[in-house]
Amino acid sequence: MPGAVGAPSDCVGMGIKAALPKYEIYFYNTVLCLAMFWSASWVFEVSSSNVNRKTFKTSVKPGWYYFGRKMDTADFEWMMWFSTFREHILFALSGHVLFAKIGSMLAPQYRSLVYLVYGLLAVWTSMGWTYVTLILSHCILLYSISLVKIRWLCFITGLCTLATFKCEPFVSWQAGFVEGDFELRHILFYGGCGFTIMRCMSFALENCDRKDGNYNILELLKYNFYLPFFYFGPIMTFDKFYVQANKSDLTRKEREMWNINVQGVIYLGVILGVDVLFHFMYILTIPNDMKLLKHLSDWALVGLAYFNLVYDWVKAAVMFGVINTVSRLDHLDPPKPPKCITMLYVFSETYFDRGINEWLCKYVYDYLGGKHENVVEELVATLCTFGVTILWLGPCEVVLVWAFFNCFGLNFELWTAKFFSMEPFSSFETAMSEATSRRIRGIFNTFNFWCIVLYNILALNSLDFAKLVAKRLLLKGFPITTIIVMFVTYCLIQVIKERERRQALINDPDPLPPASPPTAASPTAAAAAPAAAAQPVVDPSKQKAE
Repeated sequence: MPGAVGAPSDCVGMGIKAALPKYEIYFYNTVLCLAMFWSASWVFEVSSSNVNRKTFKTSVKPGWYYFGRKMDTADFEWMMWFSTFREHILFALSGHVLFAKIGSMLAPQYRSLVYLVYGLLAVWTSMGWTYVTLILSHCILLYSISLVKIRWLCFITGLCTLATFKCEPFVSWQAGFVEGDFELRHILFYGGCGFTIMRCMSFALENCDRKDGNYNILELLKYNFYLPFFYFGPIMTFDKFYVQANKSDLTRKEREMWNINVQGVIYLGVILGVDVLFHFMYILTIPNDMKLLKHLSDWALVGLAYFNLVYDWVKAAVMFGVINTVSRLDHLDPPKPPKCITMLYVFSETYFDRGINEWLCKYVYDYLGGKHENVVEELVATLCTFGVTILWLGPCEVVLVWAFFNCFGLNFELWTAKFFSMEPFSSFETAMSEATSRRIRGIFNTFNFWCIVLYNILALNSLDFAKLVAKRLLLKGFPITTIIVMFVTYCLIQVIKERERRQALINDPDPLPPASPPTAASPTAAAAAPAAAAQPVVDPSKQKAE
């Protein structure tokens, strides 16, 4: 989901710093943990009892010898990265790290040229010189348009160029430029071309905003052929890449290399953990069998929907995290991994690719929406943003339905915030305690959370699976399943809000009360003054966070 503005529903009046009693937070955590384990046990039971099902044969295959169990291999992208083509990807990234390090040591001012040469050779080796020619032609076209410095012309040209990779006969004609017949050909072709167009659009729009002269086309080629970002992203806007890739001071912050190494180890641990999970819970294969889904319990079905979203976030975080670790070795500051789906309850923070999200916000959403306070401007901004997103993902029924509901959800949040900021609702909230206000907001956020889950299941699984989950949750399971699931979700929302409250107190501590005016010092006070002065000063933000 491309939106990235702060959630209006929790930024006004009482809200993010409102505290609840400790015992209440402990209760919410306990309920949430028990519900997660209970739902996971149902999914595990379904996976174990249907392991030999005919519909599972194509995706459930023999796994690690040590476990003696079959493994869910339904996600081609995950298997490609960490199993099938693991050696090829590791070899290419290791070569980039090696040559980049040599270039940084010998000629740090020319290290971006080393990135360009290695990236160009790697793309040439993997896809052929005709594919490189195709990519260069798109770069030259958008660079030529950027020299005119007409923003809307650059944008229209970029979108039309992107559309040529989404409709026939342009797709087939351009796909003919790729040499070879290997399994990754299709993915590398669309990934490299799609991200190239988005990067060229970023370059063109930044060139339009530059007042004195134009950027050199060599800067565009350095930006586009940076290998870690070339095929799979994430997208880093040109203005950030240009500054970071051309800085000559390559000194690192204290413990920066330690943090990079720790992150690498964490990603390796997550990869192994996901592979182990695939031996026991077939969360990707089960949703493809509609006959089996209709016989599952409500807990198993709800758990499948939730775990699918969590897994997709983990996959995005790990794949982008591996690439980001390599780019941080090159002294770049890449886009951060997406926010965990478990921590989301507003549409304005729902996205799985922070790079695309930042690109859309910078050039479309924030550019058209301004401060995101006017309802009409917000509607126009979201419609245009999702229009570009539809073109990026490829127009089809599932994408159109997903875009419609997410666009509606983002606007509905603003409408709701505007409505409840009017009288008499604002007076009601002012009169109640902050804790009560937080609980009421949590109830509304609970329904919002499941709207986010159902809308995004459309894109990750299928329309039929989303319909089945919604029908079981709201109709067939009503009232028992509906009330229990919503209560567990409410507990999750309050746990999220508590984490946000503690972080807010650390980032923005409340000001200390003014000191009382000095009075005549008594002998007792004078004696106590040295002892008080000797006491260490306690940071109020840390005290509150504890």
